[in-house]
Amino acid sequence: MPHPDADLDVVLLGATGFTGALTADYLAAHGPADLRWALAGRSAAKLEAVRARLAADHPERPGLADLELLTADVEDPSSLEVLAKRARVVITTVGPYLKYGEHLVAACAGAGTDYVDLTGEAEFVDRMWTAHHATAVASGARIVHACGFDSVPHDLGAYFTVQQLSDDEPIALRGVVRSNGQPSGGTFQTALEGMARVREAGAARAARRKVEPRPEGRRSRSVPAKPRRDPVLGYYLLPLPTIDPLIVARSGAALATYGPDFRYSHYAGTKTLAYAVGGAATIGALGLAAQVKPLRELLMRRLPAGTGPDEDRRERSWFKVDFVAEQGDTTLHTRVRGGDPGYGETAKMLAESALCLAFDDNPPTAGQVTTAQAMGDKLLARLQAAGITFEVVA
Repeated sequence: MPHPDADLDVVLLGATGFTGALTADYLAAHGPADLRWALAGRSAAKLEAVRARLAADHPERPGLADLELLTADVEDPSSLEVLAKRARVVITTVGPYLKYGEHLVAACAGAGTDYVDLTGEAEFVDRMWTAHHATAVASGARIVHACGFDSVPHDLGAYFTVQQLSDDEPIALRGVVRSNGQPSGGTFQTALEGMARVREAGAARAARRKVEPRPEGRRSRSVPAKPRRDPVLGYYLLPLPTIDPLIVARSGAALATYGPDFRYSHYAGTKTLAYAVGGAATIGALGLAAQVKPLRELLMRRLPAGTGPDEDRRERSWFKVDFVAEQGDTTLHTRVRGGDPGYGETAKMLAESALCLAFDDNPPTAGQVTTAQAMGDKLLARLQAAGITFEVVA
């Protein structure tokens, strides 16, 4: 459990941003009535405005007008150390994490404070493991990255799927994502920065692999995907070079229920070949543009950080992740589905992850861990109760 001397259950850093505000709304509406929580950030005036809005929007929840506000700066390690010592769990929505995230990870790892974020930045996650995993293991802190659409539906969807199978035979699993969600400026800019840092990301991954232990007597890995048509789903499959397959494979390495030989591949799915070709061309063009700094900066200006889809657009958005598992002669089809992936459901996943760490009887873990490894059944149950569907299709 998180360290008992903390006087706050949850601290949310980044509530003045787009996704942070949605996370604050979710906690205000759905957090336990006795939740001890606070908002944190650089600007006291902006935090006061968020607090006033929460109190006005949720009159049924008394006490929001008195919500504690903490001044902290992601570039000031001493302010983050004070924050971490007061909290059982810290949520941060302040990205790009590669630029703004490490000081908070270090503070939480040192204080024994649980940490959750929204990062989809594989380089950041690998660097944080190498730099702070051992400290977090020693202190008992659970450092859980990728607690939003990256990578909860994929990580817990794979976890849910393998629970339906035997744990003594190899499993080949593929995840296929479909969505009509619209990205925010921050998400778009983070993706472009990631495309521009392929070499640095590869070096960070190699450094981690040199020192990270591997499971004994079994293996788990993400398998490079190839474009093709799926015979079970009927979709055209386009490989997705996201952090999700890495997270799923790490859960497979940590949990024996994934069997002696677990393989995972990750795709976007389209109904027509034309959409698949168009998607591949778009990703390729963005990847090339990201390598040229003036082009990258021009694209970033067109969709600036802090912007995102309006409420009506979010209400019409949805996601679906189909999983197809093959084990011996068995083929199993499962599905995870929900609403607006990048914002409404991401805020829900992030907040429920923090509440799960703070209050639930989870497996004993410490260090940098995945959502499946750290919370497994408990987080799965929370998300199902919150309206995200996990189901066996066939």
